Amino acid sequence: MRRGVLGCLLLLSSTAIATEATPDRTIYRHAVLIDGTGAPARPGTSIVVEGERIVAVLPDAQADTSGARVVDLQGRHVIPGLIDTHVHLAPPPDADAARKTLRRQLYSGVTAVRSMADDVRSVGELSRQALVGEIPSPDIHYAALMAGPGFFKDPRTIAVTRGRTPGQTPWMQAIDERTDLVLAVAMARGTSADGIKLYADMPGPLLARITAEAHRQGIPVWAHAAVFPAMPADDVAAGVDVISHSCPLAYQASARKPASYHERTPVDEAPFNDGAMPAPITDLFASMAARGIILDATNLVYVRHVEEYARDRKGAPPRCSAGLTLRLTAQAFSQGVAIASGTDGDNPEDAPFPALHDELDLLADPVGMPPMEVIRAATATAARALGQEKAMGTVEPGKLANLVVLAQDPLADIDHLRSVTETVKRGVRYPRSAFAAGDTGSKANGSGTHTPD
Repeated sequence: MRRGVLGCLLLLSSTAIATEATPDRTIYRHAVLIDGTGAPARPGTSIVVEGERIVAVLPDAQADTSGARVVDLQGRHVIPGLIDTHVHLAPPPDADAARKTLRRQLYSGVTAVRSMADDVRSVGELSRQALVGEIPSPDIHYAALMAGPGFFKDPRTIAVTRGRTPGQTPWMQAIDERTDLVLAVAMARGTSADGIKLYADMPGPLLARITAEAHRQGIPVWAHAAVFPAMPADDVAAGVDVISHSCPLAYQASARKPASYHERTPVDEAPFNDGAMPAPITDLFASMAARGIILDATNLVYVRHVEEYARDRKGAPPRCSAGLTLRLTAQAFSQGVAIASGTDGDNPEDAPFPALHDELDLLADPVGMPPMEVIRAATATAARALGQEKAMGTVEPGKLANLVVLAQDPLADIDHLRSVTETVKRGVRYPRSAFAAGDTGSKANGSGTHTPD
């Protein structure tokens, strides 16, 4: 008798487990799919989702809808979830403010972000909450930072290591020639960071040694464009995976080069006069393209910084003009450098859309990237910048069900990326109508909240 009861309990238990393990099946039908690979748009497409994954992408006529939840997207366009490759969520930590920012991003089509050196004690918890669905938020991938000892007098480093000694935490490490790099990289990995950010006050040979050790341990390296005194060419020679910011790339051709991060010597723009693009820059971009190094351009934050400084003359002066920043991004793109969609700042809290949409506007015009390439910058290329190309960035079987449903065609006008009707993240639907700011298609106006470096 006891065996019979136990057997029944085991049978019931295994049945319950099997039921829980069987994912819900949803079919998004009649979509015009722009899959992020660069392939032409595909009308009449069904996207089959089970749980948090895409299991099939096929013509409507081939989709078996029996037993599935069907979502009719007639007249709608679908793209992969958008990705912002350069955000700051905790400098210093304010979890409530970060959650508001993340919520707006998700309801605006953003399904992943890369947090570029914050207090990972806070960001790590936000990342966990986002991953398991406790908060409406993009997935958060984040960096551990390494810089020369001189950088850790910066007040931002104090704010993001409060309670500890700046430069002596696993997520913010001061590195010099005496540092045990094997241990330093292992400590950075131990924070669950997705990459190591190289930031300031490092010579080229040390930058190269860190990059080699990080790659040996299987973690990508994301470098500031100029890690003064190291120059952009040092980043490229080291083989970093992603370089952030177009503007500081100009130092490669500048007669004036800062010796350290805190030296705010502007770029000497004389070599760029009359539309010229000097050889040190074109050579740099040729090397980046050949090595597959991604440029996280962050045009918007530099454009806004120039505008703000011209208005009030407060704070640090711009390192280069807005026009040069945009020209550098355009030149990089024209030479085959992969461009990713980072912002490095956001819009005011009451704006209906995050800054990513404004950055994408700039990539379309004046940078001059075709709409399809702008979409790829914010999807497939951005996923590669996060080191997450196997999980996201394109609409393909096996990848996360991260989708953006649009009322208008983004290939006709990149501004139509604001026509979001719903976001799907990891198979969960987030209708734009549920967003408190309202379903508005207006562009956000306002200044960024982060001063570029």
